[in-house]
Amino acid sequence: MDPIPQAPMYDPEFVKPLREELVSVGVQELLTAEDVDSVLGEKKGTVLLMVNSICGCAAGSARPGVMLSLQNDKIPYHMTTVFAGQDRAATDRAREYVKGFQPSSPCIVLFKDGEVAGIIERSSIEGRQPQEIAAALKNTYDEHCERQGPSISREEFEKIVPISMCGSSIPLNNPEE
Repeated sequence: MDPIPQAPMYDPEFVKPLREELVSVGVQELLTAEDVDSVLGEKKGTVLLMVNSICGCAAGSARPGVMLSLQNDKIPYHMTTVFAGQDRAATDRAREYVKGFQPSSPCIVLFKDGEVAGIIERSSIEGRQPQEIAAALKNTYDEHCERQGPSISREEFEKIVPISMCGSSIPLNNPEE
């Protein structure tokens, strides 16, 4: 028997801009468990995975830090994201690949040949500036990645204005109302 799909926790229209900022810098959304398996199941090369979230530390530190990090000279071959509380099956499957770590939202993981090469969990994101997150990621990219960066041109990057709202004002998704 197939499990009953879970509806997104938050209204998808309110979450849309929080998704789009990562996509705008070349990050691929993984919306299903199959999408996750198609990338993380390869166990080849470098893959960045950001477990996105509506929380303030995702908006204030994690997403802007990831975006800035992708302006580095070396970047991961694949850059991906799942959205906790939205794409639950994809998020659950992605967390299965992050062996040895508790689930964390937000969370930023670099895989190399299927193994965790670096991870920044929520506890290390809270209270940090985007530049600190980016610097830690860039160091990890420099050590493990070979793909030439940046993910988008500096000119295009400078046009992006990160969303800085806290997720607390985003209503729960209740389609029956």
